Amino acid sequence: MRSDDLYITTVPCFFQCPISLDLMNSPVSLSTGVTYDRVSIQRWLDGGNNTCPATMQILQNKDFVPNLTLHRLIDLWSDSNHRHNGSHSPESHTPTKDEINDAIDRVGDSDRDGLLSMILRFASGSDENREFLAGKDGFVEMLVDLISQLDSTNFSDSKLHLVGEAVKILSMIRRKIFDRRRLSNLILTNGGDFLTSLSLLIKNADPKLKIECSAVLEFIAVDAESKLLIAERDEIITEVMNSISSSTSDPTLTEASLSLLIAIASSKRVKLALIGEKKLVTKLTSLLTDPTTSVLATERCLKLLESVSSCKEGRSEICDGVCVETVVKRLMKVSTAATDHAVTVLWSVCYLFKETKAQDSVIITNGVTKILLLLQSNCSLTVRRMLTDLLKVFKVNSRSCLSVYETKTTHIMPF
Repeated sequence: MRSDDLYITTVPCFFQCPISLDLMNSPVSLSTGVTYDRVSIQRWLDGGNNTCPATMQILQNKDFVPNLTLHRLIDLWSDSNHRHNGSHSPESHTPTKDEINDAIDRVGDSDRDGLLSMILRFASGSDENREFLAGKDGFVEMLVDLISQLDSTNFSDSKLHLVGEAVKILSMIRRKIFDRRRLSNLILTNGGDFLTSLSLLIKNADPKLKIECSAVLEFIAVDAESKLLIAERDEIITEVMNSISSSTSDPTLTEASLSLLIAIASSKRVKLALIGEKKLVTKLTSLLTDPTTSVLATERCLKLLESVSSCKEGRSEICDGVCVETVVKRLMKVSTAATDHAVTVLWSVCYLFKETKAQDSVIITNGVTKILLLLQSNCSLTVRRMLTDLLKVFKVNSRSCLSVYETKTTHIMPF
């Protein structure tokens, strides 16, 4: 947050726009439920995009509504910080580009923490500042080298904090780094030191820093090789799995962990490791049955189930137990994206691979009725085709059943 005479170094993450990462001046919510700053999301939509930037879900409409509650909370927080930080101090000073250039040149000095904190304040200041850092020659390479210095023989609280600051900066500027593949190669071809550092950091850090680590790992997972290298780090995957299986986990950390799993779980080898040893399907089912699980986490759980349903071992785990029943129960109750992923899971196990256990579970949980109701909703053409395929499995004539529903039902709950 910046003004002529005030700079607040720490903005609560839920006050930041997911696009610009700046404090939201006019928070507005899309139909997906995600809130953005009005200027940032309007620029995104004006650019011809028809998806939610955070979830990449196709928007049914481009309308947004002011999030008045969040706006009031931001105003209260801003007023409080103005009262308590009225005096100008070195910590509240917004560094200039010249000061940042000097700080980067002196990062090798003894006061590394102070210099990195200054750079982090600068990066927090604006989208333009992050772009400046991402484009500065040698800066990203310097961050990678700093992060790679943490190992079990050189481990202390001060070193942990130093590396954590560097990870925060890298996470903050990652979306301004044009060449993701080059960054991925830089990180993953240094003998594995970077991943070793992140393994130690993600194990010992607080939830917020674990989120930053997950974001960096997701960003560098650009191809099959990079995804496999990350997945083979058992310390990292163990911590990520713990984040989605603990009832005390921070909701945002759970969402970030699920997003990382989605990014790396594209190859069959990784899927098999997650399904077998890590009990991924069991943990996803548990999350889906938890009423406190967020909308975004629910969508990501179902997307992961959709991914693992493409292999035999994944379908076997999905069809055993209560996973299919749980997926049916989430139909039409969360969001359009969640429903789309749930339909794809059911289509995969029931229609494409003819799993009889799954078909029985759909019938028991009154899933056929929900499929018919979904056909009357404003679903996409792809989802509509999958629903029609599912009705064929259950030997239901969609047209005749729909006509019966239309005559007997005067009002269908909106999708």
